[in-house]
Amino acid sequence: MHTAPSVEAARFQPPSWQAILAAHARIAPRIHRTPVLTSASLNAMTSAQLFFKCENLQKTGSFKIRGASNAILALTEKEVARGIVTQSSGNHGAAVACAAAWRGVPAWIVMPKNAPVVKTKAIEGYGGKIVFCEPTVTARQETCGRVQRETGAHLVHPYDDDRIIAGQATAAKELLEEIGDLDAVFAPVSGGGLLSGTCLGGKGIRADVRVFGCEPERADDAYRSLTSGTLQSLDSSDTIADGLRASLSPRTFAILRRLVDRILLVSEEEIISVARLVWERMKIIVEPSSAVAIAPLLKPGAVASLNLPKRPDGGAPKLGVICSGGNVDLSSLPWK
Repeated sequence: MHTAPSVEAARFQPPSWQAILAAHARIAPRIHRTPVLTSASLNAMTSAQLFFKCENLQKTGSFKIRGASNAILALTEKEVARGIVTQSSGNHGAAVACAAAWRGVPAWIVMPKNAPVVKTKAIEGYGGKIVFCEPTVTARQETCGRVQRETGAHLVHPYDDDRIIAGQATAAKELLEEIGDLDAVFAPVSGGGLLSGTCLGGKGIRADVRVFGCEPERADDAYRSLTSGTLQSLDSSDTIADGLRASLSPRTFAILRRLVDRILLVSEEEIISVARLVWERMKIIVEPSSAVAIAPLLKPGAVASLNLPKRPDGGAPKLGVICSGGNVDLSSLPWK
């Protein structure tokens, strides 16, 4: 899927490897170095060797604390003096509220009114001040702008920020540091912060590792953007993967055009089925947005269709998966 960058894309240079190293050093004392798990059952189902980077076991329950803590810990006292504001479907909001509490400043979190209760409660638990809005990208942006004007708080965007991307890159960096001969890494994509970081962090360790983004069919703006070569919008979506209802920004679009191999789409039924499968077989909780990165691999013949180079040892391909989060409302499981 690599295409020549447009003039617009050329405006954005990705965070450097030095920026990623600095981010990792900054956040390492505050976050978990999450485990990498395997599953014999899922290996057999996919004809691959799978390695799951379990960010569902991360502080605040998702990878988002990596980017949020890097961005907020890097701010000057003057920049944080009037607090932090952001927009979020939930996980980034919890991460921002947590990191803001570390700095001893307030955090305003703009959220869609249909956000999962488990995520709103988490934000409140970290001391975040929630401002609800209509469940559209436009409403989130407009409300966030209004709150910023009213409070003077510093904006920490969920993905359109090099500090966020550098922080998210540390998950793939850790994965490749532990499993150095991966053939490919799979990560969900929404606004593109995690997937951009996965490209940068993974390829910073192993230059030829392939990176695949995974996206719900009902929120396929990244697929459409990278297929067409022009940035496509997604104002709203009803996908069960509530953490994947945002659109790429020009910044993340520019990075992904250069570095991601392909975007893989999955149906709502596949998301639900794979989430349940992981719960049952691996005994870990993943939210639907996490299952999106696993679901493409469970399709018949999916791994073979990726056309990965044959391994020198003749073994099955080694594939890394970023399990992005595990914040689930247990009172409304989709397979009840």
